[in-house]
Formats: sequence, C-alpha cells, structure tokens
Amino acid sequence: MSSNEIANNKTSIKPYDLIVFGATSFVGQILTTYLVEHIGTNGSISWAIAARSESKLAELKNRLGATATELPVLLADSHDKASLQMLCSQARVILSTVGPYALYGEQLVACCAESGTDYADLTGEAHWIKQMQDKYQRAAEASGARIVNCCGFDSIPSDMGVFAMQKQAQSQFGHPMPHAKLRVKAMKGGASGGTIASMIEALKAAKADPALRKQMGNPYLLCGSNHQYLNRGLSVSGPQFDPDFDCWIAPFVMEAINSRVVLHSNALLGMAYGRDFSYTEGMLTGKGLKGRLAAILSTVGFGLLAVCLYFNPTRALLAKFVLPAPGEGPSPEAQLNGYFDVRVHGRDDQGNKLLVKVTGDRDPGYGSTAKMLAQAGLCLALDIRKEQCPGGFLTPSVAMGDALLQRLGKHAGLTFEVL
Repeated sequence: MSSNEIANNKTSIKPYDLIVFGATSFVGQILTTYLVEHIGTNGSISWAIAARSESKLAELKNRLGATATELPVLLADSHDKASLQMLCSQARVILSTVGPYALYGEQLVACCAESGTDYADLTGEAHWIKQMQDKYQRAAEASGARIVNCCGFDSIPSDMGVFAMQKQAQSQFGHPMPHAKLRVKAMKGGASGGTIASMIEALKAAKADPALRKQMGNPYLLCGSNHQYLNRGLSVSGPQFDPDFDCWIAPFVMEAINSRVVLHSNALLGMAYGRDFSYTEGMLTGKGLKGRLAAILSTVGFGLLAVCLYFNPTRALLAKFVLPAPGEGPSPEAQLNGYFDVRVHGRDDQGNKLLVKVTGDRDPGYGSTAKMLAQAGLCLALDIRKEQCPGGFLTPSVAMGDALLQRLGKHAGLTFEVL
C-alpha cells in the first residue's frame, strides 16, 4: 500500500495507527521486534508500545537498538480503566498480548467497545470470548469497534484456510463445500508459559462451574443461541482413520478454539457455507499399524496432560518441574527453525473435493503468531474502512477476508496453496 493510500484510509484523527499493549510479554517482544523490522518507527505508519512497567519498556527499547529510539512508550495497566481509556483515545487499533485474557483482558475490550477503537488479540479462551460477546456486543456495534479475537496460530490458519478453500470452491464449483476438515501434517515449535497459563485458567473455570463446563463443550458457543446450524457439532475425540487422507488421526489440542471460530465465521456470514456445514480438526499420525499406535499414544498423552492439569496437586508438580513459567518460551533459534504445515480439506455431497495447503515459516505459537497478529492489526488500521465492516465481535476472515489473506502471504510467511 502506498503512502497516499495509507493516508486516504485513515479516517480518524488519532496519533497512532497501532498500539501494542503487553509489549514486554514474551510474544509482545517478538511482535514488537517484527514491527520494528517490518515498518520501522519513522515511516507513514505510526505506532507505540504500552505496558504497565516503565522499566521493562525501557529495557525492551534498549534491546531493539538504535532504530527504536523514537518509538513512543505509553503506560497502562490491565486493571486500570482510566489508563486503558487513554490508550483507546490515541489508537485506531490496539493489539493485546496480555493473557490469560480471562484474568487480564476484559477492561481493555470494554474500553475498545465503548470508544469505537478496533482491537485484536491472541486469545484461545472460547469461554472468555463468549462472556465478552454477551457483555459488550451491543456497545461494539453502536461504536463501530471491530473486536477480532484469535489472531494468532489459534485461529488464523484454520479460519483463513477454510476461507481460502471456500473461495476456491465457489470459483471452481459455484457453491461452497458443506464438509470441511483441517489436518495437521507437520508442526515444529515450543510452548510458552503464557499459553500454559491460559489452558490452566480455562480448566480452573470449568472445574469451578458445571454450567460453564457444559457451555465450553458446545461447538456453537460463539454463534449465539439462535444459530441456524442443522447438524450436531462434530469433533475428533480419539484415534480415527481418515479415508480422505488415507491416514490415522488423533485429536488436535487447538480444535477446541479453532472449530468454534470457523463455525462462528459461517454464522456471521449468514450461513454462507451452508446450514449443514461441518468442521473438525485432527493430527495426522501415519498409515497402517504404526499410524494407529501413534494416534492411540497421542490421544492417551493428551488425555493424561488434561487430567494432570485439572487436579491441583498434579498441576502444581507440573508447574514446578515440567511446564514453562509465564514469560518463558522457545528460544530465538527455535522460533526461527519452527514451522507448520496443515491441510484444509473440503467436500460436497456430489463427490467434489478440494485441498488447500497452509504453511508458516516460523514457530507456530510465537514466531508465526506474532507476524499474524501484526498483519491483522495493520489490515484493520489501513485496509478495512469502518464503513466496509460494521462493529461487533468478528472473526479474522469475516473482518478482513481477502485483504488479510494477501497480507499473510506477502508479509507473514504464510502460504495458502490449492493442491
């Protein structure tokens, strides 16, 4: 986008196009580094970093080097509404990396919804998104704020992968594919303490509230009680043989959020994929007996981890001896050497099939995630005018569509290839 196009798309008079809130968090530092390298600090795109600790922000700027000398620094706290309102008064889009969002995210969402400030985050906490929808949907609609959750590895590859597949289906066959699935072919990357902390908070919430536990199991959680889906939601809950891939599969930990986002996209689009649209996710484990055993072992391992995190004594032991602490995560080398390769498969009832390959060139949860969130924020700020997309709680594909698909390919190291 040229400087003239950028200037023409800035419809509000605010000093910053973007503010990164939580810039000193693990993923926030990766995101900030990427933005410094990608757009600089003295160009036509204005942005700032924010967190609650002035000293940590100073340390971050120092690590970023001379190119970040002019980068503005703002102070704000997740629980200080006045400081968050100050951020909203200065930014067209706020990117939040402050999780677990169920603990630290609500006040910022409230301020953005009330002020008309666009917002994007990295949450994978579906129950929290639902709570925010119930509380602030009307305010966001009234103000024009686009609230776009799940702009990292959960759930951009899934949501945008299905979007790309359905776009191809419409072009090639003249109709969408009512049956879709994502299968993880390969993935390399490490977990961070922040991600683990979010998982633990979700399990704690489910344990404390049986009604919430039931709600969290609903695949149509984000679609509202008046959704028009005809079929019962599906999931990969154990080892299965997938004939479309001629391969055994096991559950994929991210399905719990990704499937809800994809189903929400269809609902927001007026059931454009069909009222009988179905979607599942799973991990490919191989063929034959070896693949079946790998699927069984993966399922058992995932189940044991969930059980251990659910109970206080085993959770405490894991936190002390095994799991990374908040603020910890993969090394820069691991982020650089990481990658992901997932396949989105579509099928209609006439036997037509499509396959889209989605890849990322960095550690999925951090190196790639930071680039995805950055490009989502830039897309909201520069490419999607307010009159093009109404306010409310939206998904990446519904809020940004083709514009985001192009940005991810050009600037975030993702590919969306029809096979």
